[in-house]
Amino acid sequence: MYDVVIPAQNEEKSILAVLATVLKLPIKRVILVLNGCTDRTLDLTRTILDQRIHTIYFAEPLGIDVPRAIGALYARSLHTQGVLFVDGDTSGDIYDGLAKLLAALTDGTDIALTNCYPYITHRAKLANLVLRFRGSLNKELGYFQLLGNATPTHGPHALSAKALEVLMPEAIAIPPLTLVLAKRFDLKVKVATSIRHQDLKSPRKHRRHARLIAETIIGDCVMGLTLARNEEVSRSLGKHKMLGYHPERRFDILQLWTESLITTHSYCENHLIIPRDVPWLGG
Repeated sequence: MYDVVIPAQNEEKSILAVLATVLKLPIKRVILVLNGCTDRTLDLTRTILDQRIHTIYFAEPLGIDVPRAIGALYARSLHTQGVLFVDGDTSGDIYDGLAKLLAALTDGTDIALTNCYPYITHRAKLANLVLRFRGSLNKELGYFQLLGNATPTHGPHALSAKALEVLMPEAIAIPPLTLVLAKRFDLKVKVATSIRHQDLKSPRKHRRHARLIAETIIGDCVMGLTLARNEEVSRSLGKHKMLGYHPERRFDILQLWTESLITTHSYCENHLIIPRDVPWLGG
């Protein structure tokens, strides 16, 4: 069976709605990766007495996308058949879309994506710029006719056990690199569902956050383009280095987590909150 990974940082307003949705799916585990929470997110999740919920708790923020990679590695250590990723702030009624992503894994897809911008012809300038870079990477990889502008950067998506086995943790933590390696390892990729961005019901963020997210995604895509072209990996566009939130990604903790899972080091156990009578099978 499949697992769901939910990264969350200060999502007390949405986390119960997200859990209510994913717990209706035919899944084995829900892996919550709580990082840097200073609100009631952890307390609220512990009010749900469901044996399938495993929580990985870090007091410090891990940065964008790194929690997703940490959850994926934990699921892999438990020999999952595949993982569905759902952000902790997506409180919309998206059950049908999530079910389609899991169905795609069952049908043999290795990377199942969501199109979050269906039927939209007029977008804000910043969104258009980001989509242009996403599309450029997909064109470089020969995926554009298949995927359009869809990438693991945005929206719920799913990875098969095969994908989890061959993808480097850093490629999951820098989502566009997942597609670069998918091409390299001949993984089966498809858009499995469409969920409009507004239907995810993610809260609106301030303008500075939108700019930094855009810069992060563009920088990630530039990295993907250089890697796909076998060039020196870079985030630079001309004289400007597209960093955004990239410097806040805690690759040091991701590396420590990776090594600890291999050696069954106590570091992992110290961050796990698992149901009683459920042994940890990592290692």
